[in-house]
Amino acid sequence: MSNQVLEKVLSVMKSSPHSAASLTLYALVSTLEFEQAGYLFKLDKLRDLDDAGRQLAYQLMELMVEGGNGGAEWERAKRQMDELVRNG
Repeated sequence: MSNQVLEKVLSVMKSSPHSAASLTLYALVSTLEFEQAGYLFKLDKLRDLDDAGRQLAYQLMELMVEGGNGGAEWERAKRQMDELVRNG
């Protein structure tokens, strides 16, 4: 699942890096790296997403439950997301 959901998030972000959907998904991905902080994400931000975006958010949360929020694949995707947010 990890490759699919991360690639879908990257696709959303590539199409519009600074849109509400992109930035909301990026924020969720960023918080999913911090287990000790309790993965703090404001759930009301899900309102900024359409149905498809919310499905991606739910898939990212499921990825975390499965332990996929780390490792080489995650880090590669996160670096790409960081670059998109910085340089649009």
